[in-house]
Amino acid sequence: MDVVVSEKTPRTERGRRTLRKLLEAAAKEFGTNGYHDAAITGITQRAGVALGTFYTYFDSKEEVFRALVRDMSRTTRLHVAEAVKGSPDRLSAERTGLAAFISFTRRNPELYRIIEEAQFVAQDVYREHYLSFVEGYRRNLAAARARGEISEGPDELRAWILIGMSVFLGMRYGIWNEDLPPAEVAEQTIEFVSQGLARR
Repeated sequence: MDVVVSEKTPRTERGRRTLRKLLEAAAKEFGTNGYHDAAITGITQRAGVALGTFYTYFDSKEEVFRALVRDMSRTTRLHVAEAVKGSPDRLSAERTGLAAFISFTRRNPELYRIIEEAQFVAQDVYREHYLSFVEGYRRNLAAARARGEISEGPDELRAWILIGMSVFLGMRYGIWNEDLPPAEVAEQTIEFVSQGLARR
C-alpha cells in the first residue's frame, strides 16, 4: 500500500519498502516508549537503516508520528472494510467488522497508545482519525437505510455511537484482556444494537 506522507513520498519500490520499514519501526518505538521518550535513533535502529535515511523521508519526530497516526488509521479502516466485504446486510457487516477490529487490536496493541497520544501531540490528526471513521460509517448507514436494512434515524449520531462502542470494546477485549473471542463479543454487541435495552 502506498503511503502519502509529504513531498518526500518515495517514487520507487525500494523507497516505498524503506518508508514502510520506518513506519513499522516507528509504531514499535512510539508504542513501547510513548511519544516523549521515543527517539529517532530508536526508530532507525529498529528499522535497520542509517540515521540519514530517516531524514530522506521525514524532517522530525513529530512528522513521522503524524504520518504514523494517519497510516495506522488508514490501515485499520482498510482491514475492517476488507473483512466486511460481501456481508449480506448492515447488521452482518457490523458484527463482522467489530470482530475484525478487536482481532486487529490484539495483533497491533500499540494502536491505542499511539492514537491516544495523538490528541496531545497532533490534535488535528487525532480528530481526523475519528472523523474519517465517522464519515465511512455515516455513508454506510445511509446506504443501508436506503436499502431498507435498518430503521430511519440520524446517521451521524448513530455512527458516533457505533464507533464509541468499538473503541472501548477493542480496548477491553483486544488490549486489556482476551477472555472472550472477538466473534462472541461482536455477536453480543450487535444483538444489543439491534434489540436495545427495552424489555421484551
